[in-house]
Amino acid sequence: MPDQQLLTDIRLRLQRNELRAVYGVATTMRRVPNVPRLREDLATITGRENLGQAILLRLLTPRGELSALGHPTYGSRLHELVGRQNTATTRNLVRLHILESLQQEVRVQEVIDLTVTPTPGTRDRIDVELTVQPVGFSATVTIGPFVLELAP
Repeated sequence: MPDQQLLTDIRLRLQRNELRAVYGVATTMRRVPNVPRLREDLATITGRENLGQAILLRLLTPRGELSALGHPTYGSRLHELVGRQNTATTRNLVRLHILESLQQEVRVQEVIDLTVTPTPGTRDRIDVELTVQPVGFSATVTIGPFVLELAP
């Protein structure tokens, strides 16, 4: 499998997206040897899709949140912007925090594009879309668009 170096993980699915995005573990039905019926199991995600999910989780996790598990630099500083006004300065800080966080992701060779714009019709939401080039691949991975809420 050509995407093997981008690894495999448990697939998450978006459960709710009203006020804040809530993710849950996705499941799938699998055939188990010597069992006559299908069994529910954890769904997995592989390759470029996994990289996209991993980047999104890194950005949504406050930096330092996983320190107790031995990962003090995992995450981003995006949570520090909650409560700020949706201004050009804040959007530039969103860009900065995303680029800073992605420097820690060893599977990303380069950030090709990063778009941060105000969500039309709202005052406290920002739309983010990014395109990265994985290490060892010419094809890119696009993440988003996803919404960041500035309202506390």
